[in-house]
Amino acid sequence: MVCALGAAVCFGTATVLQAVAAQAAGAEGGGDAALLLRALRQWRYLAGLALDGLGFLLQIAALRSVPIYAVGAALAASLAVTAVVAARLLRVRLSGLEWSAVTVVCAGLAMLGLASGTEGERSGPGWLRYAMLTAAVGVLLLGAAGGRLSGRGRALLLGLGAGFGFGVVEVSVRLIDSLRPADLLADPAVYALLLGGGAAFLLLTSALQRGSVTTATAGMVIGETIGPAAVGVVWLGDRTREGLAWLAVLGFAVAVAGALALARFGEAPVADRA
Repeated sequence: MVCALGAAVCFGTATVLQAVAAQAAGAEGGGDAALLLRALRQWRYLAGLALDGLGFLLQIAALRSVPIYAVGAALAASLAVTAVVAARLLRVRLSGLEWSAVTVVCAGLAMLGLASGTEGERSGPGWLRYAMLTAAVGVLLLGAAGGRLSGRGRALLLGLGAGFGFGVVEVSVRLIDSLRPADLLADPAVYALLLGGGAAFLLLTSALQRGSVTTATAGMVIGETIGPAAVGVVWLGDRTREGLAWLAVLGFAVAVAGALALARFGEAPVADRA
């Protein structure tokens, strides 16, 4: 659980650091390529990329140690980290409701931490690896369908697709049981992880560029938490501590609800944003 929370802190802080760097780089104008090159020369942007990498490693460690439902809720909580760090570094004004949502997220994670058991010991049925690969392909098809829509419908569908893609990554990490090169090359879960992760980033980027940030992020949070949590419980043997299943369900619901209330922070916030 410490690794999951550490990943959330890394991802949430990286978002703000990259926002600061992007704002400074964007002040000089120019196209996207020029903006990226200027951002890459700034230590804050590079620090953000390093934190993203560290967060991914912590996420993998967490998924190999605690139930998927706990990791998914913790990663959704990175929105709370972004909100708090943005309030300090970017002077973003948080409303009373948003500060309450940050508190709610923390309370939900505390309940999950108390109730979570160890990761399930099941390796999952053989078909599950191919199901994850099929789901990753489905994410791409969902993105193609969502790209033809407009407005909130487009943002919601692309956000959900991105969430499903990140969910495929969460489940696939648990399904990989050997790191030998020959085994990795023959494991459908590896290809599901790569395809699902790549598709998720593509869909989320498209959703944030051309749709409502809040709607897209809300869809992503729902997609990356509920489905993977169900897979972990039903097929991978994820359980809670004895007699605390109710607390885990409550903590999961509370943490996800708090994250949804902070959905506007799914995109790097800008200074003086109310």
